[in-house]
Amino acid sequence: MPRPLSLTARPGLRTSLPPAGDRTRLAGRVAGHLAGFGDRVALVGSGAGPGLSYSALAGRVRDAAARLGTTRRLVLVEGANHADALVAYLGALEAGCPVLLTAPGAAPALAAAYDPDVSWSLEAGLAEHRDAPATDLHPDLALLLSTSGTTGSPKLVRLSHANLLANARAIVDYLAITVDDVAPTVLPMHYCYGLSVVHSHLLAGGRLLLTEASVVEDGFWEQAREQRITSMAGVPYTFELLDRVGFGSLDLPHLRYVTQAGGRLAPDDVRRHARLGRERGWELYVMYGQTEATARMAFLPPLLAEDAPETIGIPVPGGSFTVEPLPERPLAGPSEPEVGELVYHGPNVMLGYAESPADLALGRTVTALRTGDVGRQREDGLFEIVGRRSRVAKVFGLRVDLDHVETRLAARGVVAAAADGGDRLVLAVCRGAKPVDASAVAAVVEAETGLPPSGVRLVTPDELPRLPTGKTDYRAVRALADAPEPVRSADPAGVDVVGLVGGLLRHPDATADDTFVGLGGDSLSYVEVSLSLEAVLGTLPSDWPTRPLGTLTGAGPRRGRRVEGSVLLRALGIVAIVGTHANLFTLAGGAHVLLAVLGFNFARFHLRTERRQRTRHVLRAAARIAVPSIAVIGLVSLWTPGLGWRQALLLNGLVGPDSWAEPAWHYWFIETALVLMLAAAALLAVPRVDGWARRAPFWLPFALCVAGLLTRYELVEPFDGDNRHRAHVVLWLFALGWAAAEATRRRHRLLLSLVAAATVPGFFEDPAREGMVVAGLLVLVWMPAVRLPALAARTVGVLAAASMWIYLLHWQVYPYFEYSHPWLATLLGLGIGVVGWHLAEGLRARLAR
Repeated sequence: MPRPLSLTARPGLRTSLPPAGDRTRLAGRVAGHLAGFGDRVALVGSGAGPGLSYSALAGRVRDAAARLGTTRRLVLVEGANHADALVAYLGALEAGCPVLLTAPGAAPALAAAYDPDVSWSLEAGLAEHRDAPATDLHPDLALLLSTSGTTGSPKLVRLSHANLLANARAIVDYLAITVDDVAPTVLPMHYCYGLSVVHSHLLAGGRLLLTEASVVEDGFWEQAREQRITSMAGVPYTFELLDRVGFGSLDLPHLRYVTQAGGRLAPDDVRRHARLGRERGWELYVMYGQTEATARMAFLPPLLAEDAPETIGIPVPGGSFTVEPLPERPLAGPSEPEVGELVYHGPNVMLGYAESPADLALGRTVTALRTGDVGRQREDGLFEIVGRRSRVAKVFGLRVDLDHVETRLAARGVVAAAADGGDRLVLAVCRGAKPVDASAVAAVVEAETGLPPSGVRLVTPDELPRLPTGKTDYRAVRALADAPEPVRSADPAGVDVVGLVGGLLRHPDATADDTFVGLGGDSLSYVEVSLSLEAVLGTLPSDWPTRPLGTLTGAGPRRGRRVEGSVLLRALGIVAIVGTHANLFTLAGGAHVLLAVLGFNFARFHLRTERRQRTRHVLRAAARIAVPSIAVIGLVSLWTPGLGWRQALLLNGLVGPDSWAEPAWHYWFIETALVLMLAAAALLAVPRVDGWARRAPFWLPFALCVAGLLTRYELVEPFDGDNRHRAHVVLWLFALGWAAAEATRRRHRLLLSLVAAATVPGFFEDPAREGMVVAGLLVLVWMPAVRLPALAARTVGVLAAASMWIYLLHWQVYPYFEYSHPWLATLLGLGIGVVGWHLAEGLRARLAR
């Protein structure tokens, strides 16, 4: 028999609410409980202004309840991480009204199925549809939540007032939540896990930071630090995002614990995060729950996370598990723990399910929760899940009914088999009878499950795998997902985004989970890829390089093309350089604008990855510049007096002439760009600096910009001679461009504009050239994109993509015509670079194959 595991529980929590076991309802008690915390801050963030105290929140809850009156009616509330949504929800509970809490996208379907008497949304506010309830409502019914968190099923979980109190008390107990705790709403309020964070903190008198921001957004962490958050809650996908932003290096001195639920986190990841928490001063709680148990049934005590990461731990206070034998499972051996279905018992077990309005009149129809998970209790007393009994998958924290997906596809004539792929839904669609319309399948799956394309692995066998009995072989379906066929994005516009991007980046093995940056995309390949995607998808989101390719969708091409400001500057900058050299016009300063663009692109394409991966990424990008440059300059030096090994090896700035000399200094921009990229990468390879970059993404490059002014103003001058074309002198421009990429607020942009206007004048002693550079910097700071006619956009894209080759090669043609035919000199200078770019890309493609 397993040994019982005993942990000392906290003393009982004292609140103004009735004990969890009582049948006393919450009506008339919610506002009183909130008011008991007085002037302590309850809410900050969205809709709460600078802060909403508990007494003020209680007043708003009473007002909301008064609007609903004394008649008990069904109230549909569209959930949102906003103070008004929370007030509407709590006000309904205060009024004694059962709440149907939905995701905004699910509200129309559930409203049609359950015909609520009152509805509320952030956009429309309160709408009363009738004065009396349309159906009988059981006295114990408090809350209705979707069984799956998706829009595809009207099946709801019926929760009682006692359920809500029992689960909130248990969570407060084992997490030791107090009035000093601050929790951000990382998860949506309509999701049972996110709602449990709300309940537990309001029960204990803690503070909620209401936000819809993602953990990958800088604004979220600014708020988190400002509010001194003490906890974080996340599903497995949240932890993937936290890894991307370097969560381990963030400065969160008040963080006390991190909780994880909503799906299985790999044991290695549990160990890693538990170890990280131990090093950083916070604890990791791995939890297990279901909506049917009002959120949570078990938790793994932090002290056991590194030793037993594969387990779900022990039941929450007040709950217990039994392991019931399964006919389809053989009996365990004499030395093995018994394996069976985990059945949970406790005061937080739901009343039962609802599938129609008539079910809302039912009382308790369920006394114990059959979880559908196959598990066992180990010798150390911890519970462990070893499989799943029912046909339900959990992807991105959403429970997906696999049979429901198959049924909905079959209704549209699509023969499919859906299987649980662990971190994604595996969908096999038979292509034997007709071609598979991937976009139509993706649209159905997304509508029925809420999963984005990146959460679905679509495979298209000629026939579905079958067992000898003729039933679908779901194990074989899962195996198909591991086949080498690349996952393709099923974009509603019918565009194979993954194939398009993978082909342009020479990655035929790309999958829908890959990103442009993750596939090695950089500033050289960005232009071609972005314009190709714009051409078929329409407008792209600004952060598309770091989004999974499977999530990139669009409505199709639009009139004209959107061209990013940095791309436009690259094209205009190289035209200004060639045209000025060819005597067609005088627009000096283009190269120095391109140094700021270089810093801008460095931030966009190299800072969104893990530290070691970033270093490799920068080295690959540097090699793409250095290798062709060394080859071209080395070849040209064979017939050009004044060029030699110093220039060919890109060492002119170190061992070449001190002052400007032609042609020795012709390629200064290439040398400077490489030095700045490599120096920035080396700086960020230092763990402490990497942490600063993630905690203060704007202020670190701004500090570098200020430091760079020491050499710009020659307060520090390690080299004599030329002072406009060396990396250490123009560092401030590179850093300013880097900061522009991280400028998320208007005050950031204003600050950079002031720096540009104040520091560029006097650098060249040529007002026209200085005006050109300032104008370029302002475009980089303030103009994210412009829309151009398709032909103009394509021309800009080609010139920007070929800019390095134009810079390298134009020296070889323009001098022959610069005095007699400057137009021809300019066109030939641009043209030879475009040809060189096409040839180089063709060679790179052949080498990749």
